Amino acid sequence: MINIKEDAKLSVLNHSCAHLLAQAVKHLYPEALFWVGPVIEEGFYYDIDLGDITLTEEDLPAIEKEMKKIVKDGKNIVRHEISKSEALAQFKDDPYKIDLIERMDEEDTIISCYSQGDFTDLCRGPHVANVKLLKNFKLLKVSGAYWKGDANNHMLQRIYGVCFETPEDLEAHLAELEEAKMRDHRKLGKDLGIFMTSDLVGKGLPMYLPNGYIIWEELENYIKGKEKKLGYQHVLTPPLGSVELYKTSGHWEHYQENMFPKMEVEGEEFVLRPMNCPHHMMIYGNSIHSYRDLPIRIGEIARDCRFEASGALKGIERGRTFCQNDAHLFVTKEQIKSEFESVVNLILEVYHELNITNYRFELSLRDPSDKVKYYPDDEMWNNAEDTLRKVLNDIGLEYVEKIGEAAFYGPKLDVQVKPAVGNEYTLSTCQLDFCLPMRFNLSYIDKDGNKQTPVVLHRAILGSIDRFMAYYLEETKGLLPLWLSPVQVNIIPVNNNYHLEYANEIFAKLKDLNVRVNLDDREEKLGYKMRESVMKKIPYAVIIGNNEIEAKTISYRKCGTEETVTMPLDEFIEKIVAEIKERKN
Repeated sequence: MINIKEDAKLSVLNHSCAHLLAQAVKHLYPEALFWVGPVIEEGFYYDIDLGDITLTEEDLPAIEKEMKKIVKDGKNIVRHEISKSEALAQFKDDPYKIDLIERMDEEDTIISCYSQGDFTDLCRGPHVANVKLLKNFKLLKVSGAYWKGDANNHMLQRIYGVCFETPEDLEAHLAELEEAKMRDHRKLGKDLGIFMTSDLVGKGLPMYLPNGYIIWEELENYIKGKEKKLGYQHVLTPPLGSVELYKTSGHWEHYQENMFPKMEVEGEEFVLRPMNCPHHMMIYGNSIHSYRDLPIRIGEIARDCRFEASGALKGIERGRTFCQNDAHLFVTKEQIKSEFESVVNLILEVYHELNITNYRFELSLRDPSDKVKYYPDDEMWNNAEDTLRKVLNDIGLEYVEKIGEAAFYGPKLDVQVKPAVGNEYTLSTCQLDFCLPMRFNLSYIDKDGNKQTPVVLHRAILGSIDRFMAYYLEETKGLLPLWLSPVQVNIIPVNNNYHLEYANEIFAKLKDLNVRVNLDDREEKLGYKMRESVMKKIPYAVIIGNNEIEAKTISYRKCGTEETVTMPLDEFIEKIVAEIKERKN
């Protein structure tokens, strides 16, 4: 989906359309006051104070109708400049505009305004020349938004919209939005019984239902199986720690704003765990290690908690609690290249097996001028960044460098995926760390009997299982591969009086082979049960009638197809078991 903010023409068009929206609202609601109307990736919005009036989606067509009248009137959009004092006088009855004007620096500041007919608004511009150029628009939704994003301030009405140059472009964009709506993991999660949320439990605290936990377990078993083959040792650590632990690690100084508030119990201060590395440092430090022991690979599916602003919460993609597919590799400097290559190869292997194709690599580096965010050791940073860059170049991986995006303790490689819905985000990561092992006084004995400090690779392949599930649901539209599906086979007897016995026989055989199978023996018509099987995204619907009983066969239809295939029962069972075992996509 196009990023409107990054397209110069569309950005101007949409910003102009925000003014068109404001003008229409002013016509319909003369007492309306306006805050800001910026261009965003999805189009534009305008924050409006309508007093006691609360808009709903049903009000948008009337606003659109007024916008179309203004467009038809065809007024030019004219820029003019005024002084700060003139601006204060002109907008004296609008406290929101006065706030903007008063925050401008100098008294002799020249302020630009744009007028279109009977409406004038503050704006830097630029704008299109005439409102007639704004005819291909659509208002999308309305929501509440606190003034200046502060929950202590007044709630404004935020109207979202989008504008294109041609009706064809607008229609195509609206079709993409509809497709995105159908793919949204929050909708799929509800429709397929995967997870739920409750304000009584707490915002950003999703709960996995039985279907969701099946998917969760399969993903956990999948990635842990791969890690075990690579020599990872899995541990279990508590989802909280003392404040002193995070002071030692440096997270208290650099990451405290993302943590939940500390709790005091019996004179000791605790915090919900935002990440797992301090616990794993302590596990490594529990024993004396020789260079022969390294690399030591500690893995955990670990529950973490971070305080996310309520406006940033999004189902299981971004919550206030999540489980990371985390691991920490304790290595010698000589082992960095081989272990880092192994991590990259594991990422590529998983992406290939799960058919993830739209991704790119970013090397996140520190900003040398930022003396607050990053651990203050120039030599450590230079060595770490040079080492990681050399490894990436040696293995021939294409990447882009991102200054100022590193963790406070070291550079990292991020894998950015472009999901079917929304903006790209980080799925997998591998971070190089010379810092934390020193802060925790970790060591190993080298071949000469001397103490050395290990290097740590922090890595997550699936990222958090929660976010990965959200990503994968949206990629597949909820039609998951057979091995991941909560229900893999749905058996549907045509008539319970004649076909249920054979259906039960098939059910028992599949159940004995640990296939997740459902028997739909409700007294409903075949067509109804088939449609419901498709709605539930069950990969295989098996139909049992007279012909199947007589020939000891089954007839099946794969979800998403119209073809019905008939085959011997034993052959079908063998096919299903093999497909699950091979984790076919």
